[in-house]
Amino acid sequence: MPFIITDPCIETKDTACVDVCPVDCIHPRKDEPEFAQTTMLYIHPEECIDCGACVPACPVAAIYESIDATPAHQQDLVEANAIYRNGDADTMARAEEIVQAHIAAHSEIMAVPAAERQAAHARF
Repeated sequence: MPFIITDPCIETKDTACVDVCPVDCIHPRKDEPEFAQTTMLYIHPEECIDCGACVPACPVAAIYESIDATPAHQQDLVEANAIYRNGDADTMARAEEIVQAHIAAHSEIMAVPAAERQAAHARF
């Protein structure tokens, strides 16, 4: 599986990564109806071409280049990225359930503003 979007994206949904993606594999985009319903953005693992353009574009450092690079306390979000399929209500709901469980399990870090969350992970 290629790149993983993690918890700094939760409730941020900055779409700078979407804007630089050459294959539109990051969903939902602002022009997709699912955008308002989701808690974060997801990278479709089969559409991603591993170019890495999204990583430096993300203003909250939410994107990791692989499962192995994703910190242990965010590994549950790997599964959310793996199953999310834009337009598929069942997979979207399952991915969002994983994200909501992550939020509940990590309430201290989730209280940190998204722009500071990545750096704050070292304290938790």
